[in-house]
Amino acid sequence: SWSGYGDELVWGALWLARATGDDAYLDRARDRWNEFDLLAEDVKQFSWDDKRAGVFELFILLDGSEEFSTQLLKYLDFLKNKADYTPEGLVFLDQWGSNRHAANVAFISLWAAKNGIDKEANEEWARGQVGQLLGDNSRYEMSFVVGYGEKYPERPHHRSSSCPTPPETCEGALTNPGPNPHVLYGALVGGPAASGAYEDNRQDYQHNEVACDYNAAYTGALAALIEIS
Repeated sequence: SWSGYGDELVWGALWLARATGDDAYLDRARDRWNEFDLLAEDVKQFSWDDKRAGVFELFILLDGSEEFSTQLLKYLDFLKNKADYTPEGLVFLDQWGSNRHAANVAFISLWAAKNGIDKEANEEWARGQVGQLLGDNSRYEMSFVVGYGEKYPERPHHRSSSCPTPPETCEGALTNPGPNPHVLYGALVGGPAASGAYEDNRQDYQHNEVACDYNAAYTGALAALIEIS
């Protein structure tokens, strides 16, 4: 964690409470939540560094907490009405891996919809965000998922897919102007800048990097949409 580990302690305790059914873990989660004063700063994103939006939902799931229901509603309102957006309509929560952050909060929104919290509004909003990632975007007319659709990123910042098959060497692979020799099927690339600008450029790792956490909640959001459908 970069910003602090208090939310991770709460997150871990809540998952242990769910896995074991032992309320001692739930009590521990509440204690750590208060100890670290985890609402001292507003919640902006759900990510590897900030678990609080997910914590709201786990508290609601495990003990029906009114306190955290209120916090979740506040956060969902922030996403729809107060957060920044690209000109194309992608919620923009961070310049690094903007697609990842949009996918993460789409997952949060879909959990809320599944559990009867402003179901139609949250489902519609999340569906729009996932649609942006899959190609429903007039500016790019492409998906941001490698190998998906007629047009997609061909130069993700990923060493193995950038290098040719041995015995050829990987020298010059980073600066090779052509597509990656190997298609990294299913990888969600970083995504556009706040202005909406995006270039399929392997050297621009801020916008073309791929990572396990980029695909994590994105996969959950897809599963949720399939279940809803």
